[in-house]
Amino acid sequence: MSKENEIINELKKIREILAPKPDKAPEKPKNLAAEFLEFIKKYKILGLASAFILGLAVNALILSLATDIITPIIGIFIPGFVDIKDIKVGVFGIGNFIANVINFVIIAFVIFLIVKYAAKVGIE
Repeated sequence: MSKENEIINELKKIREILAPKPDKAPEKPKNLAAEFLEFIKKYKILGLASAFILGLAVNALILSLATDIITPIIGIFIPGFVDIKDIKVGVFGIGNFIANVINFVIIAFVIFLIVKYAAKVGIE
């Protein structure tokens, strides 16, 4: 019978090894505030919001540069020294469109320079 006892003991050991063991206690359900804080940390919302606000400020600065400084300088070279926004062809006020195109080109160029400098410095 000792052989049978050995087999039974070995089977008990195998059963203990193969029996599933709980990894850890189940997590308590989180409250809404904890989930919200985890969301903010996980997706870096504060950094995104800061970048958005800073982008709005930079946009206002560049738009002011284009509207208040560069566009009047271009207007000097137009015969009669008129504001670009006041140029009309028939009933169409294309001057405002031209001014917005110039503003867009200036803003795109400044953003290009900022991104190029950031890449050179190593900022992604």
